[in-house]
Amino acid sequence: MTLMRLSGLSLSRGAVPVLDRIDLDVGPGEFVGLLGPNGAGKTTLLRAALGLLPATGRSSLAALAPDARARQAAYLPQGRDIAWPMPVEAVVALGRIAHPDAAAPRDHPAVHDALRALGLTALRHRDATTLSGGEQARVLIARALAQDTPLLIADEPIAGLDPAAAIGVMDLFAGLARQGRGVVASLHDLGLAARHCTRLVVLDGGRIVADGPPAAVLTTDLLARVFGIAAHLADGPDGPIFQPLRVTPRA
Repeated sequence: MTLMRLSGLSLSRGAVPVLDRIDLDVGPGEFVGLLGPNGAGKTTLLRAALGLLPATGRSSLAALAPDARARQAAYLPQGRDIAWPMPVEAVVALGRIAHPDAAAPRDHPAVHDALRALGLTALRHRDATTLSGGEQARVLIARALAQDTPLLIADEPIAGLDPAAAIGVMDLFAGLARQGRGVVASLHDLGLAARHCTRLVVLDGGRIVADGPPAAVLTTDLLARVFGIAAHLADGPDGPIFQPLRVTPRA
C-alpha cells in the first residue's frame, strides 16, 4: 500500500529547475525525514506533492479532489502565524473540517487527543494569538494531528521549538509511524532525524541524492558533498548519535 507516490515530479521557475524528476513512494509505518541544505527544494517538493504548486509529472495526492486529499494527508506548512483571535481548542478543531462529522468538531475525540498529545489541554480556552511562538507551533501541529489522516506532511515542524518540545514532537511522529501511519517531515536537525526517522531522503539542487536508513545515508562523503560539514555518527543506548563537528569544503 502506498500513501503517496510521486513519479517524475518536476517544477521550474522560469528557466531555473527547482525539482528535477522526483520519484518517491511513502508507505504506512514510515517516518521519512526530508533533508537538504537551504534552497534544495524541500518546501517546493512538499507543496508540489500536495498540488499547491503547478508541476509536471504525477503526484497521487495532487490527483485527488480537494476534500479527498484533505482526508488522505494533513499538511503543516512552514509558516506558523495564527491570525485569528480564537481559542486554542477552536484552532485545533479546524483539522476536522474535511470530515463528515465536522458539525461538532470541538467535541471530537481526535481534537482532545491532539490537545493532550501536544501538552495543550490546560491552554485549550486561551486565545491562540496570545501564546508564545513555540506554543503556537504546537497548536498548529495539534490541528494537523486532529485531521486524523493516514499521512502527515510537515514542513520544518520542530523549527523554533525548545529541545524538550522538539524531542516530544519527533517522538510523537515516530509513534504515529509505529501505529501504521505515514509521516514526511522536512528537517534541518540531522541529529533528531537520525535518531527518530525510519528513512532519510536527501535533496540537493532539486534532485534526490540519497534515500535509505539513517546510517546508510549520513555518510562522511554525503555530509561533505551536500551539507559541507564533518560530523560524528555513532550508535548510542537510545539510538543513533549525530554531532556536527566543523565546516568542510564541499566536494
